[in-house]
Amino acid sequence: MSASPAYSEEKGGSSSLGEPEYGHDPASGGIFSSDYKRHDDLKEMLDSNKDSLKLEAMKRIVAMIARGKNASDLFPAVVKNVACKNIEVKKLVYVYLVRYAEEQQDLALLSISTFQRGLKDPNQLIRASALRVLSSIRVPIIVPIMMLAIKEAASDMSPYVRKTAAHAIPKLYSLDSDQKDQLIEVIEKLLADKTTLVAGSVVMAFEEVCPERIDLIHKNYRKLCNLLIDVEEWGQVVIINMLTRYARTQFLSPNQNESLLEENPEKAFYGSDEEDSKDDKPDAASLVKRKPYVMDPDHRLLLRNTKPLLQSRNAAVVMAVAQLYFHLAPKAEVGVIAKALVRLLRSHSEVQWVVLQNVATMSIKRRGMFEPYLKSFYIRSTDPTQIKILKLEVLTNLANETNISTILREFQTYIRSMDKDFVAATIQAIGRCATNIGKVRDTCLNGLVQLLSNRDELVVAESVVVIKKLLQMQPSQHSEIIKHMAKLTDNIQVPMARASILWLIGEYCEHVPKIAPDVLRKMAKSFTGEEDIVKLQVINLAAKLYLTNSKQSKLLTQYVLNLAKYDQNYDIRDRARFIRQLIVPTEKSGALNKYAKKLFLAQKPAPILESSFKDRDHFQLGSLSHLLNAKAVGYQELPDWPDEAPDPSVRNVEVPEWTKCTSREKRKEKVEKPFYSDSEGESGPTESADSDPESVSESESESGSSSSESGSDSGSRGEESGDQSEEEEKKKKKKKKGKEGPRKACPESAGSDPSEEEEEQGKKGKKKKPQDEGKGGSESSWEEGSVSESSSSESDSGSEAEESQSEPESKRRTTPPSSKPAPKASRKGTKEISLLDLDDFTPAPPQPASSPAIVSTSLVTDLEGLTLTNASLAPTMLSPVFSTVKTYELLHRMAGEGLSVEYYFNRQPFPPDPHMVAVQIQFSNNMESEVKNLRVSEPKLVSGMRIQEFQEIESLAPGDTASVIMGIDFCDSTQAANFQLCTHSRQFYVSIQPPVGELMAPVFMSENEFKKEQGKLTGMSEITEKLTLPDKCQSDHTIVQRVTAAANVSRVPCGADNEYRFAAKTVTSGSLVLITLEWKEGARAHLTVNSEKMVIGTMLVQDVSQALAQ
Repeated sequence: MSASPAYSEEKGGSSSLGEPEYGHDPASGGIFSSDYKRHDDLKEMLDSNKDSLKLEAMKRIVAMIARGKNASDLFPAVVKNVACKNIEVKKLVYVYLVRYAEEQQDLALLSISTFQRGLKDPNQLIRASALRVLSSIRVPIIVPIMMLAIKEAASDMSPYVRKTAAHAIPKLYSLDSDQKDQLIEVIEKLLADKTTLVAGSVVMAFEEVCPERIDLIHKNYRKLCNLLIDVEEWGQVVIINMLTRYARTQFLSPNQNESLLEENPEKAFYGSDEEDSKDDKPDAASLVKRKPYVMDPDHRLLLRNTKPLLQSRNAAVVMAVAQLYFHLAPKAEVGVIAKALVRLLRSHSEVQWVVLQNVATMSIKRRGMFEPYLKSFYIRSTDPTQIKILKLEVLTNLANETNISTILREFQTYIRSMDKDFVAATIQAIGRCATNIGKVRDTCLNGLVQLLSNRDELVVAESVVVIKKLLQMQPSQHSEIIKHMAKLTDNIQVPMARASILWLIGEYCEHVPKIAPDVLRKMAKSFTGEEDIVKLQVINLAAKLYLTNSKQSKLLTQYVLNLAKYDQNYDIRDRARFIRQLIVPTEKSGALNKYAKKLFLAQKPAPILESSFKDRDHFQLGSLSHLLNAKAVGYQELPDWPDEAPDPSVRNVEVPEWTKCTSREKRKEKVEKPFYSDSEGESGPTESADSDPESVSESESESGSSSSESGSDSGSRGEESGDQSEEEEKKKKKKKKGKEGPRKACPESAGSDPSEEEEEQGKKGKKKKPQDEGKGGSESSWEEGSVSESSSSESDSGSEAEESQSEPESKRRTTPPSSKPAPKASRKGTKEISLLDLDDFTPAPPQPASSPAIVSTSLVTDLEGLTLTNASLAPTMLSPVFSTVKTYELLHRMAGEGLSVEYYFNRQPFPPDPHMVAVQIQFSNNMESEVKNLRVSEPKLVSGMRIQEFQEIESLAPGDTASVIMGIDFCDSTQAANFQLCTHSRQFYVSIQPPVGELMAPVFMSENEFKKEQGKLTGMSEITEKLTLPDKCQSDHTIVQRVTAAANVSRVPCGADNEYRFAAKTVTSGSLVLITLEWKEGARAHLTVNSEKMVIGTMLVQDVSQALAQ
């Protein structure tokens, strides 16, 4: 019994699926039936007069097609029913015909008149199906009929039929390309369609038929941008790819003037001589006047409307938006795509593979974008090999001095994998890291040398090949490694590895004069049994030894050349003859003999280990061509940015008179306007400087009026009129202030001073408060939506005033009079910081005085009595005097036009954030006039770095000095923190670069704890250095003093007399740093640094060695 259901399933018996492909009786169907009786019962049902039987038959036929079974022999019986009046039957008949019309063209042509009648059917599905069948009949005779049908369908009232017409266009074009001009007219007509259903399909037709006709898109550009969010997913992909190419031809590059912006301020900063600073002043002024780049509003519209699609559930849509941002967005805004792409890595392995291919290309140019998500690219044991290798590629691209220690630790675990291809790729990745980051080259080389003793031959072989490439960079320092590799020739059997060792020994035979001849002797014994690649290297080794050490190797060389002369491989025979003539002088040998040494022992450049994805970015990301790294059929090149922007007015659409909106709609538009006008004006950091203060103030006043309207709708009419009259007065005031702004403000910030606006807010009292709240709310919601788009300073001051008003009275009383109510929040930080939080944390600058400003303890106790939050002043302000600590110059008085700034690291905890390094800054005013509004602005920080700004110093009298503390999170890296110091009239670009010793805080531990932790940090985490101590530095006191001066460490007690131990931890990550100095006989000493952070360890060894050697 159990066999019968299986039998019926296998044969598709009617008992289980209702399919009469075979008879009920096993003898009458299946194996024994003849073909002409197949489907007889279906044909009978299709010929019957009952619609119910026809419908049942069609359902079963369509089910057969869906399961991949051939139903083409039923074509005549089905095509007769194309004229059936039953709608359901008709729809299924058209589904069948679309599938088989191309195969049975002659029979389909017989029913062409029926299809034409179907195009006039009242049911939209029938009309669309008829057109679909008609375009599936691939016969040139009916091209005019198809053309007529497409033109009619393009004007159809149903958007579904118009969509089908768009799908039919590429089919007709592939059948007869001479119809292109007529089809372009239809495409132009359909592009003007306002429905989302048609948009994706017509753009697909446009891409197939006439992708070069960019002019067709101009008038429809804004409509397509606005419809994009509602189009179906595959339509979105097509439209985004098309708009990427369009934008590259119509807009200027948003990153073109970055170098211009960065160069000039640096000149002004570094110019220490009077002449230099004089020369640079006009440059800096002209830079401000030039207004280098303003983003086209249409460019901004595209970026803004595609951004929400990063949250799409469709991976292709996310990938399309990612490539659009990568190719079109300003550098500051590209970062938003990283999170979306990392999300796709949780998808299927096929999707992961495509995404990682694109991430690998992006990470070469925009490394900082993916650095925060480094752990997402760690490899899982369940990943397929191709995914593992791509993740390795990304990790190698992301490696820098800050994270290299983490990445190398990951690589160490990968080497133990069972997947041999993956292990080989990991070793190559270690080699690339060593090439790119010089500071870990020795560490990587030592690690690879350790792998040479691995049991797995493949690991050893790959290590040999990579070591060979690394040794080419500095061979003289590593003769020991070459000797070690020479010993491996007995054990390693992988041809490529043996060849690499022989090449190394031959190339640097002068460094190993005793070993090289012995290796040649061994290789001569086994010459006949070696692979061809090894034989060629043996011949080369023999030739090089003959030229450098002919006494020992003359006979060996002749023996090897004689063996090669009779080898089976003609390459080896030819090489032997060529080398014999070149190196052994005879009467017949020509002039080349003199140059044999130069030919064989020429200086060879070290190989450059590059990513295989380096040159792929000339293909559009996400395309098949990029995936294959070869131009695929139908690929459209991504155009270069134009030098001058084409006329933007071509995208303006004239609105007909009868469609213009009523006064009520106008009011609605006015309410929404500030949201879009602000956002379109905002195009990253460069544009905020260029925005016109007058237009900003107007849009601000409009937002004010809109909030008054929305607020008064719920209230009475009398209140509304009162509010509106008050708004008109404010509008006039703000316009005046907008015009005065540029005279008062510093050159780059267009807008009024926040302090003035706050005073004005104070006068207006409670009436202004609800409007401000409305404005602040709208602004914050926009900021959440936008990424790194800086808005105007006037809207800043509005939200600031709102924050300051919401503060409690007691907190306002505790703030010293010299400080502002709330400092400006950093816009560019990745995390939004509340202004109130800043007020709590940042210590207020002291009152300017002639002596160095250090707060007295009595003042601190007074402040502590008032409020708990300002108790943090005590530890930070009671700091060492400048003379006792090493100070650094931040701004020279010549470059600062009389303002000089110095800083030092006070080595005290920074109370607001323990992960920040405290930097004490001293301002000195050497001018005759007072300096106002000293503050930090626009920090340009490496990814992950943060700055806690000091509170603004309102004024600094001539001859006075002021001291403040700011906190910087350097992310355990010695990269500089760049920011602007602003006064009321000028900005200065400055940078603070920390010595490696200031990135740590002292740790107190016992001797046993020190030894235990040191035992954990061995191998790659240990860096050693031999040094000679000068006579001055041979007392305990001097050694401890010099080490603690070079690094912020604490001494660990030690039982031995000749040993000094110090411990610290890095400020940001809390990684331990252990220093051991062992004093040997005489003046010799041994310095060891143990740390997870290998780069920090390497740099610390250098700094401590220099400090002790002075």
